[in-house]
Amino acid sequence: MKKIILKAGKEKSLLRRHPWVYSGAISRVEGHPSDGDTVSIYTNQKIFLAHAAFHSKAPIAARVWSWQQDERIDEAFFYRKLTHALEFRKELGLSQFSTGCRLVHGESDGLPGLVIDQYGRILVMQIGSVGAERWREVILDILKGLCNPDCIYERSDTDVRELEGLTKHTGVLWGELPHDLIIEENGLYFAVDVMTGQKTGFYLDQRDNRAKIGILAKDKDILNCFCYSGGFSVYAKRAGAKSVLSVDSSEEALKLAQRNFALNGLATDFQEWQCADVFQMLRKLRDQNRKFDLIILDPPKFAPTASFAAKAARGYKDINLLAFKLLRPGGIVATYSCSSGISSDLFQKIIAGAALDAGISAHIIAQQMAAPDHPILLSFPEGAYLKGLLLKVSD
Repeated sequence: MKKIILKAGKEKSLLRRHPWVYSGAISRVEGHPSDGDTVSIYTNQKIFLAHAAFHSKAPIAARVWSWQQDERIDEAFFYRKLTHALEFRKELGLSQFSTGCRLVHGESDGLPGLVIDQYGRILVMQIGSVGAERWREVILDILKGLCNPDCIYERSDTDVRELEGLTKHTGVLWGELPHDLIIEENGLYFAVDVMTGQKTGFYLDQRDNRAKIGILAKDKDILNCFCYSGGFSVYAKRAGAKSVLSVDSSEEALKLAQRNFALNGLATDFQEWQCADVFQMLRKLRDQNRKFDLIILDPPKFAPTASFAAKAARGYKDINLLAFKLLRPGGIVATYSCSSGISSDLFQKIIAGAALDAGISAHIIAQQMAAPDHPILLSFPEGAYLKGLLLKVSD
């Protein structure tokens, strides 16, 4: 058998069902497993803990597949896991609100390193671990049978693959990708760029948070920073926002956002698009004495790991401090972090520091997170990557 024997005392995280084993916790490896092979993990006293995918060269040396000693990691295992993930999404009833959905969310669905998003009849698969890579063809065949999609597209181009020693890979795995891919969400339409767009083409995780902005936006002047394809802006304009200024550093993203406005027949009056660095743009708006009633800050990942937390904290504080200074009295800031290296507590402390430096008092009126098709495993806090605060500034 291929085994990992842990150092004495290093089994505590696994006993709490955290699905990662770091290389420094390993006493020895038996059976000469190759990267991606399934190994059994034992305590120093030879007590079974879990079955996992092994990686000899990565900091995360093992990612748990199963906690059951008698469970085999084979095609039937993946069929069960994928079936359960799809059934759970059906139970959520999201299909009545959206044709876009996350079907598999990595560790939270017991499939570490695997993400599968659905856009209508198109599936986008993202593989970020050697374990999932080993079972690529099996997973692909199961998805064909369970989902009967028109196309399965791969977007395995994240930096995580490089950490796993894997080359980036994108392209059609099955079927044919349509020229024009559009999803519906809460009665709105969005074009999705699965080939070159951010993440797998769309921010499905912000679905509920976009809807909340739609409730708050009526008769307000809106500033949407890091707008990407304009999701928050579209919701705000439909809700009757007085004006919307959308800012992103990508011309392509702004073109996609403008197309989404057109898809929904939204008026373009009092709508501005700015291709600019958001940090610089916020300072420019401050110098112009521009004021807004609602500001959305949804930046890209500033801290992929905890080692980047200090640098990321400066970035989050900077943009939130500037946003507070651009708000009218009684205004609202919707601020987000998708950095797994920044905890919810730290994020709140950073924003509190920004409010203090801005000389304002702000109240949390909602704590936000990813939509329910992005579940969080209780024993895996790293899965709570998206953190949001809806803040109202005192009059």
